[in-house]
Parts: sequence; C-alpha cells; structure tokens
Amino acid sequence: MTSNQHCIALVIGAAGGIGGEVAAALARHGWTVRGLTRRPMPARAELDWVSGDAMNAADVARAAQGARLIVHAANPPGYKNWGKLVLPMLDNTIAAAKANGARILLPGTVYNFGLETFPLVDETAPQNPTTRKGKIRVEMERRLKAASVEGTPVVIVRAGDFFGPHAGNNWFGQAVVKPGGPVRSVTEPASRGVAHAWAYLPDLAETMARVLDRGASLGPFEVFHFGGHLLGWGEMAGSVRRVTGQPKLPVMSFPWWLIVGLSPVVPLFREMAEMRYLWREPLVLDDRKLRAFLGEVPHTPLDAAVAASLRGLGCLESSPPLPAGEGGARRVAVGG
Repeated sequence: MTSNQHCIALVIGAAGGIGGEVAAALARHGWTVRGLTRRPMPARAELDWVSGDAMNAADVARAAQGARLIVHAANPPGYKNWGKLVLPMLDNTIAAAKANGARILLPGTVYNFGLETFPLVDETAPQNPTTRKGKIRVEMERRLKAASVEGTPVVIVRAGDFFGPHAGNNWFGQAVVKPGGPVRSVTEPASRGVAHAWAYLPDLAETMARVLDRGASLGPFEVFHFGGHLLGWGEMAGSVRRVTGQPKLPVMSFPWWLIVGLSPVVPLFREMAEMRYLWREPLVLDDRKLRAFLGEVPHTPLDAAVAASLRGLGCLESSPPLPAGEGGARRVAVGG
C-alpha cells in the first residue's frame, strides 16, 4: 500500500458531484487536496480552493504545482458545449500532470460503448460508440493512453449513472425524483425488463481512493469497472417508496416520446435522445478485475444510499424505519 500522507492531489471539478466526493475520500486517505474553482466556494475543511479555470492551461499548471495526482472530474454542466470544452480541458490536465510527474485519475462513463458490447461489459470491450458524447469520451481515453505511454500514469474507474447526497447534475435528481420538496411520484427512465447500472457516489469515490492507495501495484494505464447497483425496472422506485414511507407512491414512465419528438429543436433533448439506448438495453459493468485488485469494493445498501440521496436533494428530512428484512445490500453476480 502506498502512503499518501501529505501528498498533494489536485481535483479539477471539485465543486461538482463526483469531484467533491473524490476530494473528500482522498482527504480521508491522507492526501492534501486542492480544488480548482472558477467562482467563490464555501470553505471545506478537507480541501483548499484554488482560483482558476480548467480551460486555462496556466491556471491548471499553477494549481497543479507539486501535485502527485490530478483528478480530472471537470464536466460542462448538462450537455452544453461538450464538443468545444471537454478535450481542451483534458489537454490542460495532461500537460500539468506531465510537468509534475503526477498520475491522472479519470471518472469514466459507459458512453464509450455501443450495443455490440452489451450486456456484460468488461475493461477490454471494444469502444465503438455511435453517439457524439461517446466519441468524445473515446478520444479522451485515447489521449490519456498516449500520455501514459509517454510516462504519465493514468487510472480510469468507469461507472454507471451517478446518484448520491451531493451528486450534481444526474438522472436521479433530475428525472427520477423532483428535488426541493417531498416526493410525490417517481419516474423510471429505463424500459421494463431492463437492468440499469447506478453508481452511489460515496462508494465510487471511496473505491477510487482505495485503488490509489495501491499505487505501487498499478500499471501505467489502468482501467477498472465499478459495478455499483444493478437495478431492474421498479427497483429504484421501490426503494424510494420504502425510505419515504409511501408504499403507494405513483411510479411514472419517462416521457421519451416527448424528448425524441422535440429533439430536432431542443439541443438538450437531442443529446438526451442520443443516449436513450442506455435505458433500453441491459448493461452490466463486469467488476471482477476491480474486486480481484481490492478484495472488497465499497457497497452501501440501496435503501441507505437512496435515503442519503433524497436528503441531499431536500426531499427527505428523516428516514422512517424500514420493514424487517428490507433495505439490505443487493449484488448481482456476473460471470461466476
């Protein structure tokens, strides 16, 4: 195990959902954490804010001075300007990591994969996406692979859709439930009979920190898949019903017909419609490599994770007691 005591980690995107959780996890594991931000942020005991813009190479270079790790969690909000912003930001991270001899950690997505790899996707699966965002993600990983060949080590931990108490922009807080008040209904974006991969951010961030604890055992370019919670249609809604104490809470289907119909004129809907295939086909992230590497992967029971997420969204003040035998962890075995 590598000692990270007093080692500096720069988190680009620390104000966002995954970046903020990774910053907290790294601090728990002994890192000295900096967070790059464009706007004034509330003080956080576990990190020091550094003013700067991920699009400005000089800002990133200044913030990264002395860092042994750069977490690239920068992400344009929603689907806005991905084509113009994502790759330049990554190039700035790569340049700063090279200058400091730092490792890069990237939270990966499933956008990289086309339907030919479904349903069970491991780290060696071919990446032939048909969507614009998927192609950008593949190019990001290609550039990181090239950087690793040139001496900059890289770790990618790939996961499904995020949820959590501070998850930022995500399907759970923007589609499954309405934030800011008591839950009146639950929406299921997936098709009936389709399992969908969800990643509880505190578990994912803790997993990343544990992987980095074993830095001496990592190769120059490592990719791990994080299994998270694999949920069939109605299972997320069932959890929301339990933790809110509303067994008859209405469950609605997501209005994909409206998204597809308006996609020619609404840019956000066009991007969402492109990603619909991820909700229509089952996708399981094969996490056997990660489990072999760590031995045990953090996994919060679903109902506890949903309760924390709802509280973070302002939808739940306290959790009612769960019926006996409910709320436990659920794992789906894959491949033996």
